[in-house]
Amino acid sequence: MDDKEIIARRVAQEIKAGTLVNLGIGLPSLVANYLPKEVHVFFQAENGVIGLGARPPEGMEDPDLTDAGGGFVTAVPGAASIDSAMSFGLIRGGHLDMTVLGGLQVDERGYLANWMIPGKMVPGMGGAMDLVAGAKQVIVAMVHTAKGHPKILKECTLPLTARRRVSLIVTEMAVIEPTDDGLVLRETGPGLSVDDVISATEASLIVHGDVPTMRL
Repeated sequence: MDDKEIIARRVAQEIKAGTLVNLGIGLPSLVANYLPKEVHVFFQAENGVIGLGARPPEGMEDPDLTDAGGGFVTAVPGAASIDSAMSFGLIRGGHLDMTVLGGLQVDERGYLANWMIPGKMVPGMGGAMDLVAGAKQVIVAMVHTAKGHPKILKECTLPLTARRRVSLIVTEMAVIEPTDDGLVLRETGPGLSVDDVISATEASLIVHGDVPTMRL
């Protein structure tokens, strides 16, 4: 398994049957591929779809059926198309059970930065700010480091997406839960020790006893 598959498989374990879930573009969109067949979930995309399925086989793409990032998707039986007003009404109204978003940085408070890098062209913030502020649970799915530099920091250096603590951070190296007391290390990645995770993380981590390894 590569890093992205480890992350997507672990995030999929957090999704409960019958819930309304938004998957961000990029890595988070892979999560749909690893849900057990018996777990029926309604995936929502900001561009106005409820009931997204996994990516279609090559050659079976429908140009009229995409996620918010323009990636090809399928639709499950009972899927619905809605307009943007309804889609963001669901998000801002607190009706989403969960959103899974990529991340550029997360800090010790559990605050996420994921929408822009100053000085680089930004196509738009999309629904990131609405999703972090409105979803009942916010899971950040991202690789642990970027070019050898930690992405889980004492304080974000990039503009924050929202001033709200995320629910969980899942990387290929760890599962980390932001709490009132700080960032708690819940699990380590396959073949990694607690010290491995700590050395790759700038932020302080709280470790309670023996930390289990992810079960994938």
